[in-house]
Amino acid sequence: MTDRLSIALAQINPTVGNVAANIDRIRNARAEAAARGADLMVCPELVVTGYPPEDLVLKPFFLDVVEQAVRDLAAETADGGPALLVGAPWRDGGRCYNTALLLDGGTVAATRFKVDLPNYGVFDEKRVFVPGPLPGPINVRGVRLGVPICEDMWSADVIETLAESGAEILVVPNGSPFEVGKHDQRVQLAVQRVTESGLPLLYVNQVGGQDELVFDGASFALGADRRLVAQAPAFAEHLLVTRWERGADDVWHCPDAERIAPVEELESVYAALVLGLRDYVNKNRFPGVILGLSGGIDSALSAAIAVDALGAHRVHGVMMPSPYTSQESLDDAAESAELLGCKLDTVPIVPAMEAFDRMLRPAFAGRDPDITEENIQSRSRGITLMALSNKFGAMVLSTGNKSEMSVGYATLYGDMCGGYAVLKDVYKTTVYAISRWRNEHVPEGALGPAGRVVPERVLVKAPTAELKPGQTDQDTLPPYDELDDILRCLVEQDLGVPEIVARGHAPELVNTVWRMLHLAEYKRRQAPPGPKITRRLFNRERRYPITNGFGSIA
Repeated sequence: MTDRLSIALAQINPTVGNVAANIDRIRNARAEAAARGADLMVCPELVVTGYPPEDLVLKPFFLDVVEQAVRDLAAETADGGPALLVGAPWRDGGRCYNTALLLDGGTVAATRFKVDLPNYGVFDEKRVFVPGPLPGPINVRGVRLGVPICEDMWSADVIETLAESGAEILVVPNGSPFEVGKHDQRVQLAVQRVTESGLPLLYVNQVGGQDELVFDGASFALGADRRLVAQAPAFAEHLLVTRWERGADDVWHCPDAERIAPVEELESVYAALVLGLRDYVNKNRFPGVILGLSGGIDSALSAAIAVDALGAHRVHGVMMPSPYTSQESLDDAAESAELLGCKLDTVPIVPAMEAFDRMLRPAFAGRDPDITEENIQSRSRGITLMALSNKFGAMVLSTGNKSEMSVGYATLYGDMCGGYAVLKDVYKTTVYAISRWRNEHVPEGALGPAGRVVPERVLVKAPTAELKPGQTDQDTLPPYDELDDILRCLVEQDLGVPEIVARGHAPELVNTVWRMLHLAEYKRRQAPPGPKITRRLFNRERRYPITNGFGSIA
């Protein structure tokens, strides 16, 4: 009987579709695991393809590549080193499953299929995979391991079956995206499963950005007594080695392992934004980013995130003044660039405004200036940024935040224009909070400078789009603390008017915000992708009809 087992949790950052590169990452992690004496290395869910592979799974020629890569990797385990537990889409009997594969002794020694396929929020697995049967344990070096895959841990059935069929340790491969509070939720669910089964549990999660999802890693292990015995860092690749011993009571214990404290909420949000942007830019092979630096809070924070993610030499700011741009805004944009050490060019849009005025004057004859002329300014800025992007190759980084995208205040061809919207899921009040946090902290792995990166005046002045003299956001919108609270109630919690009014908001204001939210749906459908940090990301987790006659929630 085996009384000791060393299990390494490989918190890997794969790239969806790049099977060869993902296999190399697994191979390199296995070499480290071997050097550290591991018997088994466990990788995240679908690590061979990256998660989520979406409709790549429907292509037989893609699955052929995956199968060959897995079999080639399995052959390498004939060297006597650690066994591998890897995730991949796998065909069996003409059906495709989300699968955990044990590679050991030079072969694919065992397979286990995911039972509970999630089909809510950002997940769409029922469309591309077939659910597997309730599994039994896998024998690894004389130890029976239960392998529930990600969602299989979220309810009791799979783990109950594994415990009843003789599993000794639970090992859970995951592709669990970040959102605020998610780590605590995972640990609490794991504690429930340990309590019900009496078995220790190891949880390994993917790390990295994939389009609008950010995977935070933060892998961990719980003892059979529900005690946290191991904890990997968040937002970074890591190999967490755990050493298990069978006790006199036949229960497995982990006497000593690495435990890295989880990050606090604001730091986790900022880290998710940095990682999401870094991987989007790098995995899509952009040389860098270009963004409009207006002297406002959203562009200042977006630039700071970009510099922390990519380095100052890959961030290009552009100030595009109009006749309504204040000297204060010019100075604040210049200070942002100076604090961050990034390039700043000034390209006035006055000639474009004048050209549009001359071009449209006959068609607009007899009509007073209105929001049309304001939108021409935004479009002129968007065209300028896209022209610079096309000429030099840098991706346009959008600066619109969730509050303004929610109610249509962000302009479709201005601050929503671009390839990636790093603040897409960040409410305005959170924009201010994480800006202040970043001014006081240097995040782990940040490429930007220490100290203040957002000018102090930007944090205290009234936010404004400066599209006409003396304009502020609150000419059109409620104060952001009120607006954001109402939006969280409507977007994240689906609350009705009575519940929201009970929080201290006027019924008329709640209905006004609801109507603005409803009317801006067409804009959000055209918004670029951006990293998810809340419970509901627009377009992936909250999808409403554009043509929608339900205009009041009174």
